[in-house]
Amino acid sequence: MSIYWRRDGNVRILRPAELVRAAAIARRYYLDGKSKIEIAREFDLSRFKVARVLDEARATGLVRIDITVPAEIDAELSDALRTAFGLREAITVVTGADSDEGIRRQLGRIAADYLTEVVTEDDVLGLACSRTLNAMSLALAELPRVPVVQLTGVHPGPLEETSVELVRRVASIARGPAYPIYAPLVVSDAATTRGLRRQPQVLDAMRRHSQVTKAVVAVGALEPPDSFVADLVSEADRETLHGRGIHTEVCARLLDDDGQEVPELADRVIAITIDQLRHIPEVIAVAGGVRKVEAIRAALKGGFVTSLITDTDVACALLARPQAR
Repeated sequence: MSIYWRRDGNVRILRPAELVRAAAIARRYYLDGKSKIEIAREFDLSRFKVARVLDEARATGLVRIDITVPAEIDAELSDALRTAFGLREAITVVTGADSDEGIRRQLGRIAADYLTEVVTEDDVLGLACSRTLNAMSLALAELPRVPVVQLTGVHPGPLEETSVELVRRVASIARGPAYPIYAPLVVSDAATTRGLRRQPQVLDAMRRHSQVTKAVVAVGALEPPDSFVADLVSEADRETLHGRGIHTEVCARLLDDDGQEVPELADRVIAITIDQLRHIPEVIAVAGGVRKVEAIRAALKGGFVTSLITDTDVACALLARPQAR
């Protein structure tokens, strides 16, 4: 038996003895994990000859390499998204869900796995709050021992879904200290906001925002039910903001379509600032659903998101009109 293949227009024939040797060399390299130098010694060949045999083994189909990832993740789309937007990591989830809650659960589970992968004992973990991040916290099984800092004030809602409870839950899993913020997310006026920010527990947590090394945030589309902030302002206020081209919020901070922070609500919000987010080494945004496409695009254009976990519909829509940072 012989194998024929072409290289630079020339036909190369691998005869039976060459096939046996090529198969043995490939087995040593790909299955046994031996180095090319070790293989060269065993077969009395030069390292360069071993490299050529391995190249020929792949070119002839003697060695075939299959890259298989779980069906839940679209690796090709993820890589395209990472490249297009200059991200450190992008994970695109094939949700297969027919409801917002189903998408949130799947994104939350993948985000929990990613957090387990990237957080180390040297980190200080910062957490914002959303329904998807709550799903992430429920799916989280382990973390290194790290401090967990709340990035945003409390949104009215079920106790088990509040930002305080989310931080406590994750800190319990990490066996590290929790630094919650016992204050509302959006306050009625600037004077009340200033007073709350001076409260010892609130001040202690917010001072730690500058120490955070990995932050997990959500992206809101400033339209109920896709944003906590949208629930806390009037419809007239939302229409005014939309009229000014403001459709996005991250950690209750408002962004225009170019991803730049705008001053509206800034003096009424108790949360980390966009400028502080820019100084955090890794900011992981977890957000999905086609209604949030333009909000996610704005957040990416803002330049503070380093990693994105989203669904395939959002990824395809973003890539249809990419905007590299």
